[in-house]
Amino acid sequence: MQVVDLGAPPTGPAPPTGVIVAVGTAADIASPAAQPWLDRASFTLSEDAVTDRRVVTVESTTTALTELTTRCEMWPQAASVCDDVLRGTDPPASTLAGVVIESLAYSTLQSGSEFAAWLQQRGPATAPALPDPVLADRDGNTLHIRFNRPSRHNAFSSDARAALLEALDVARYDPGVDEVVISGNGPSFCSGGDLAEFGSFADPASAHVVRVRYSPALVLDELATRLGPRCVARVHGQVLGSGLEMAAFCGWVEAHRDSALGLPELGLGLIPGAGGTVSVTRRIGRWRTAYLVLSGRTIDAATALGWGLVDAVEAA
Repeated sequence: MQVVDLGAPPTGPAPPTGVIVAVGTAADIASPAAQPWLDRASFTLSEDAVTDRRVVTVESTTTALTELTTRCEMWPQAASVCDDVLRGTDPPASTLAGVVIESLAYSTLQSGSEFAAWLQQRGPATAPALPDPVLADRDGNTLHIRFNRPSRHNAFSSDARAALLEALDVARYDPGVDEVVISGNGPSFCSGGDLAEFGSFADPASAHVVRVRYSPALVLDELATRLGPRCVARVHGQVLGSGLEMAAFCGWVEAHRDSALGLPELGLGLIPGAGGTVSVTRRIGRWRTAYLVLSGRTIDAATALGWGLVDAVEAA
């Protein structure tokens, strides 16, 4: 990880690849000399309040850099691949292309040493079979879809994926459905992929085929294109990993004030794998997306609203 001081930015060319974290005050960030580095950096940290989407405001840049250095040293492959994917993806362009690139990178990391080390540390695990992992009902022209594994904070499992796709198909094939509302039962919207299922793929290539051929991200993107803000995600509690990635595809995201939003996949030696490098980046830019992944930190609903990650915050 290269650190660049925007108070005295280097004059030479930036390296073509690798994680670059810039640091500076609001005055440094506003200077003409800093602009090429703001663009080139993975993201910029500042203790000042700066609205530029390339910048993340933190309480202490020293503390943040220490944490980031530790994480990048612990998971260097995943950090580097994350940076590569975010730089190489064009979110406003084809969603399919972005999802394919992300999935190929994800499968690469699934065969890597960092994910293997996490699997070994986790040990054998089996995801419990819970009935009705997704519930759907129709009220007039509105289709309500609710994640329904509350005892596991609606961790996203393979059976939940199948049930979600089945529910979404109702809206895809019935033009009479003009609103889709996705929410979660229990204390959380969705805490991300069910960790007990990780490592159960036959091989990384097969896992890639499944992720792309049976992708809720692609269906949600299709519905959001058709319905706009009437494709709604109402999130609360833990909104992590695939939960956040799927919600971000919706045309309107409404967060309860208790929401904690984040992308924790680096800690598994992985990157977002449910379309988040497309959906989250479309909303907040590649810089803040990289920060969420590389830092592993969550943000609250107010910060998410300020960043544009959500569209509204409900008080109750």
